Amino acid sequence: MGRLAPGRRRTHLCMDARNRAIGRRKLRGRCWLERRIGLRRACARTAERIMELFVFVCASIMILVGAIGVVVRKHPVHAALSLVLTLFGIAVLFVAQEAEFLAAVQVIVYAGAIVVLFLFVIMLLGVDRVEELRTEPIAGQRWIAAFVGVAMLGLLVAAIVTGAEAVIGRGDGIASNIAGDNSDANVAQLANSVFSDYVLAFELTSVLLVIAVVGTVLLARKRKGQRVVAP
Repeated sequence: MGRLAPGRRRTHLCMDARNRAIGRRKLRGRCWLERRIGLRRACARTAERIMELFVFVCASIMILVGAIGVVVRKHPVHAALSLVLTLFGIAVLFVAQEAEFLAAVQVIVYAGAIVVLFLFVIMLLGVDRVEELRTEPIAGQRWIAAFVGVAMLGLLVAAIVTGAEAVIGRGDGIASNIAGDNSDANVAQLANSVFSDYVLAFELTSVLLVIAVVGTVLLARKRKGQRVVAP
């Protein structure tokens, strides 16, 4: 028995060393596989971020080009068509934020119905009239418009800064709310907001559209009567 004990001990030691070597090889293979999977996940996340940035840049260029075209183009029909490009760019941003319903509404309602209404008003008033842009119907209206534009820009910057501070201050709560809200339907949330909290603003918007159409018809009739009376 005394002679067998050292032999058994050496056998067990060899088996333990062999098992440790096999375990180390398995561990190295597992670590290599985990590193490879982690690298693939990191590459996928990087590619996704690059694609999001590319979509955002393209949509921003569309929006800016369309907005500049609205201001720069002298022909009102061309300006209205430039507005369509801006609205399509906004719809692309909605799709990038996973708000597909808002993107569809943006294309159907704004790029479709609202722009058609603009074109109807432009055609009704006439696009062949030459207006004198140097004469101001209201004294000092350019300075007033510049002041209002600067004030609106200041309010926009203040709102962006305030909103960024609020988001940074309570980012965890917002993230949890977003995670909880993703389970609900986007259309249901929009319907609840429009017809509960913002129902008055929604109805006032329709009233403003009706007033704009009625005013356009009255202006067109007045100018048509003036053309008939004029020698």
